Amino acid sequence: MGSGRWSTDVYSAAAGYRAATGKSAFAYSDSGARKAHPALDPKGVTVRESRDSDEHPRSTPIAVLFDVTGSMLTVPRVLQTKLPQLLGLLTRKGYAQDPHIMFGAVGDATCDRVPLQVGQFESDNRMDEDLARIVLEGGGGGQRTESYELAMYFMARHTALDSMTRRGRRGYLFLIGDEMPYAQVKPKEVKRFIGDDLREPITVEAMIAELRRSWDVYYIIPTAAGWGGDKDILAHWRKLLGQQVIELDDLDAVCETIALTVGLGENAIDLDAGLADLVEVGSPAGPSVGRALAPIGAGRGAVVRSPLDLGGAGGGSGNERL
Repeated sequence: MGSGRWSTDVYSAAAGYRAATGKSAFAYSDSGARKAHPALDPKGVTVRESRDSDEHPRSTPIAVLFDVTGSMLTVPRVLQTKLPQLLGLLTRKGYAQDPHIMFGAVGDATCDRVPLQVGQFESDNRMDEDLARIVLEGGGGGQRTESYELAMYFMARHTALDSMTRRGRRGYLFLIGDEMPYAQVKPKEVKRFIGDDLREPITVEAMIAELRRSWDVYYIIPTAAGWGGDKDILAHWRKLLGQQVIELDDLDAVCETIALTVGLGENAIDLDAGLADLVEVGSPAGPSVGRALAPIGAGRGAVVRSPLDLGGAGGGSGNERL
């Protein structure tokens, strides 16, 4: 997957049609759906692919999986309304070559009907269609844990990235939530929701180590969410992911935060240049993004921006993520 190009005009036309007809951007969920849409159901999926093509010869896979339990239900709606901002920064500002974006959702496999939903890697307006198919279940178990580890398992073992196999460059995986993962990937849940026969449990630490062979993994925690201010949850994620835990004080800034994180990872910008870009495009998210990414951006020097830096055949990151 990953063919075609994003069109803001197509996005705007679809949004205008929905407004005129009173239809929701999340019509599948709002219709009362209680099972994963067939296009997002991970059960029996062999692999989700981010492949190079003549149209997109240097694909950059970017996966965004967000918690859709009660305290986090606004996240997908924010992502949907700000897709043009995300794509504009990634493409027009040259933050990433040939971005392929996947959207998915995470719930609680111990009690939710739909604890995992995973779309395709897309480079055109089909990514908006995948967002529209997500079930906003709003469940969760209320015990400060959700099944992020199940999502990690799928992303580690059921994705194929040409960026990795051809160029030794990992993709970017963003998990967005406000709770902890369970301690283990459980064979019973893997069998039920993905279909694999797992012989024994996998600790979350081992799962993350495997996942990082193909993905740079970030956890974004909105501080205003239900458990966003919980120090134990924050400390747990920092133990697992280190500085790649991003505290975000404004949920409306999530798209800009993702875009600038990718730009930093690709060495396309430094943090100051990225914040200046936000001012240029009229985004008010700069202060929140600056605070959120200060720990990541602090270690990156100034980037000289020129046409060669923004899309030359050999361009990209000096950060060889091997």
